[in-house]
Amino acid sequence: MATYRNIAYRRTDHIGCITLNRPEARNALDRAMAEEIALCCQAINEDEEIRVVLLTGTGKSFSVPDAAIESADPEIPAIAAEAIAGIKAPVIAAINGDALGSGLELALACDIRLAGENAAFGFPETSQGYVPSGGGTQRLPRIVGKGKALELILTASVIPAGEAYRIGLVNHIVPADDLEKESMALAAKLASKGPIAERYAKEAILKGLDMTLAQGLRLEADLSFLLQSTRDRTEGIKAFLEKRTPIFKGE
Repeated sequence: MATYRNIAYRRTDHIGCITLNRPEARNALDRAMAEEIALCCQAINEDEEIRVVLLTGTGKSFSVPDAAIESADPEIPAIAAEAIAGIKAPVIAAINGDALGSGLELALACDIRLAGENAAFGFPETSQGYVPSGGGTQRLPRIVGKGKALELILTASVIPAGEAYRIGLVNHIVPADDLEKESMALAAKLASKGPIAERYAKEAILKGLDMTLAQGLRLEADLSFLLQSTRDRTEGIKAFLEKRTPIFKGE
């Protein structure tokens, strides 16, 4: 694994943790950080031991954009968000503080979002004369619905964690001091499941959203068929019959 200056990365058992590490700049994305995120995500996809990924920030903010940097280099948000979205394993966002603009786009690129009760969310771009450019206009309506997405983006409103939970933007709210513990507990729970099945389930859901129902059902059936020949599937059945916890090896 490479050495990074703008992010931190560690692996604990089967959990990979990416930490945005520019606290002096509220973890604002710049070109260097975005490219490090992309390199790290590529390395994660090549590491067969990783079963779940956790994304969080250092300090009091998850990530708040620097408008001057992103105006000069508008590709930055997409580089980072698409890298996160391209991780094959499930990705959990542990949102430790404000997630605005491109920071919120990073969170939207994750599969499950946990937020500290102190976090706030929003897209300030229209108040500054531009639009989200890292997937915000596409992923937000898929998560909270068209009407609420239009309201949040067009008004440039910032909402607290409670409202984000109410509209389905985040899955869980936890006390700020418990966020790391709770997110790691969830990551460990996911890591205990069959890793191939987890990746296939994620693929079926995300790809299925852009398919007709018939196409999605076909994809689901194909992936289910592929799983039948894995050793993990055999282990899952055997463990069920023996009334014990399965030991999955990703095979």
